[in-house]
Amino acid sequence: MTFARTLAAVSLSLAATTLLAQTPAPASKPRHNVILFVADGLRRNSVTPEDMPTLYRIRTEGVDLRNSHSVFPTVTTANASAIATGHGLGDTGDFGNVIYPGALLAQPGVPTAKGSIAPFLESDDVLATLNGFYNGNYIAETTLLAAAHASGFSVASVGKLGPTSIQQIASVNRNQLGEMVVPDTIIVDDSTGYPGGIPLPLDFHTQLTHSKLPDQAPQRTNGYAPTSQWSNGFSGDAKTPGTLAANTTQIQWFADVTTQLILPDFAEANKPFVLLFWSRDPDGTQHNQGDSFQNLTPGINGDTSRAALRNADHALAQIIEWLDKHPALKATTDILVTSDHGFATISRREVNAERDPFTDPAAALTYQPEGKDKAQPPHTLPTGFLAIDLALLTQQHLFDPSIRATTGDSVYEEVLLSDETSHYPSDGSALIGQKITKLDGSDARLLLEANGGTDYIFVPSRDPAIVKQTIDTLTQLDYINGIFVDDAFCPTATSCPGALPISAVGLKGASKLPMPTIAVSFKTFYLKPGDMQSGILIADTNLQEGQGNHGSLSRSQTWNNMAAIGPDFKKGYVDLSPVGNIDITPTVASILGLNMPSIGSIKGRVMSEALSGNPVTTPTPGKTMVSAPAANGRRTILDYQEQNGTHYYDRSCLVAGDKPACIE
Repeated sequence: MTFARTLAAVSLSLAATTLLAQTPAPASKPRHNVILFVADGLRRNSVTPEDMPTLYRIRTEGVDLRNSHSVFPTVTTANASAIATGHGLGDTGDFGNVIYPGALLAQPGVPTAKGSIAPFLESDDVLATLNGFYNGNYIAETTLLAAAHASGFSVASVGKLGPTSIQQIASVNRNQLGEMVVPDTIIVDDSTGYPGGIPLPLDFHTQLTHSKLPDQAPQRTNGYAPTSQWSNGFSGDAKTPGTLAANTTQIQWFADVTTQLILPDFAEANKPFVLLFWSRDPDGTQHNQGDSFQNLTPGINGDTSRAALRNADHALAQIIEWLDKHPALKATTDILVTSDHGFATISRREVNAERDPFTDPAAALTYQPEGKDKAQPPHTLPTGFLAIDLALLTQQHLFDPSIRATTGDSVYEEVLLSDETSHYPSDGSALIGQKITKLDGSDARLLLEANGGTDYIFVPSRDPAIVKQTIDTLTQLDYINGIFVDDAFCPTATSCPGALPISAVGLKGASKLPMPTIAVSFKTFYLKPGDMQSGILIADTNLQEGQGNHGSLSRSQTWNNMAAIGPDFKKGYVDLSPVGNIDITPTVASILGLNMPSIGSIKGRVMSEALSGNPVTTPTPGKTMVSAPAANGRRTILDYQEQNGTHYYDRSCLVAGDKPACIE
């Protein structure tokens, strides 16, 4: 190239550079806002124009995520971890509302008598203690709200104790003095304003104190005595019906804090925001309702449960009304609604729709009431029935991890099982063996953690013979609809007669918490075939027949309620592709342009087919996994769906036959 040509080329390059410098860059797309609204325990078919007009309108005017799913087990904190991170439970380690932490979980400096090997995670105190055991974040994965905050968004989580804090779990810790650390974001829940609760940032606490709102979260009593039927927290007992009132006072306070303080602060900050609101209703009311005392009908479909539906809908309507008054913000705000799980009515005496009684040993004994409990009608499955049956059928002793022994060789009190003077483990969780001398339960033959519709079994010794005997025993029980076993013992679908690998339901992953050796899902049946609203669940609980619960691998509980509306979502679109709680964080992160660091590989997907301008996707056919038959011919069957590598679990069953199938 000649000098002249080179000079010309350089001149052109400089001119182009000057031109580019003078040309303004295209305006970047404004960052949008997202509101996540969780109606705890809301069944899809409960959303009607009469009871839930706000949620129904979002479903019809926005995207109806019709083929939606909880993760299994269908319990609150487990799904909260999936909603928070976009990871399955094998990665988050939040296997249930009650978990085995792998040690006696006790706050440093607190007497070990206050520790637990079966902690209930719907507690900020327990979450902080668990975080202390696991490097400040037992889930390990980054949450959506943490990623948004790191990217300059305003964030807050408001609502039900436990799942609300899990959305910002790395902020739930104690300092060296044992005091809760003040987070630099907002967490408002049942413990707000009380000793041991998560403190509010100073400026927000000052605002709340000087507002017209109480500076302490109302409890679930609605202003009545704790044992009044108008107290939403009153569950009754075997002789007394539970509550007749929704959780109105508490949820109204959460909605007022959100619309009078948090959202105005977000607007004034003039930054994009992510807000999560977790309504305890209808879940809490469906658990405790007294409409169906010791009866399967109306179950959780009575007037009190319907009041809870309207209560949750009212909270969402109040948030949307605030947005309506701020049209500029509304134009850039997406709203995603979900529920953590479905629900069913509890049966403790009937094993099927024909009302046949249980024939398992636990139902044949007569039990002494424990604590505040009252004697149940004959042939009622007791709290902890699975542990009792396993102890009886394997001729082992049974121990209650909630009660320390005062005599004998064992550190936990033995649960006596004899015809007329039997007892039961107070919370359902239990240890099985000849004696228990270690506080962490590691010398037990079996350790059970009760989670309503699902129980977990740990085999501390990892003895294959004990695992096999336990599987064989489980296949004989009337009330089980699925058995899933650690892949180390059952690596393939046909390795263990009667059971499937635990990886088949997403419970084996990168978590550092102890993975259950066996997960047992309990049976669901329907009073009206095919009607999910008539679902009846055998549940390991201290609630009564006719009240409500969840946790099982049944479509009545995996079919939650999901919908979305806003500038990033299609309008009037019905999405038939499988979606789930595990997809919420990937989808929101994609909308907001957030980076989500990841450790584990059990992940949800972006619900791209629901987003504006994207093509429709074709749902893939459902899939089935079937175990080898047990000695009595029973097989565990798992029905699931798959989309872009993400698995969604529909149901399981434990049935006999050459061509077994799950029928709901």
